[in-house]
Amino acid sequence: MPKYVFVYHGGGRPESPEDVESVMAAWSNWMAGMGDALVDGGNPVGMSKTVTSNGIQDDGGANPVSGYTLVNAPDMDAACEMAKGCPILENGLGTVEVAEAMEM
Repeated sequence: MPKYVFVYHGGGRPESPEDVESVMAAWSNWMAGMGDALVDGGNPVGMSKTVTSNGIQDDGGANPVSGYTLVNAPDMDAACEMAKGCPILENGLGTVEVAEAMEM
């Protein structure tokens, strides 16, 4: 079965301990709902650097990555349906980019 990468952009970090607990519960519930399709729950990521032939930029690029997840899905449409439930979408501050991890 093909694997798909969910790449998260935006979102935000919870500010209070209560917010952390609520956010973690939402992510845990969403991931548990994917069952065996979840390959790697991934992690949030820190600020990235962009490496080009002209050097290194410290700004994280035009749309910095904030995390990732790896799932199995029969096709792109099914992967996108799974991504629709992602908690990063709830407040309208984040997006999920879905891409097939191509077998080589």
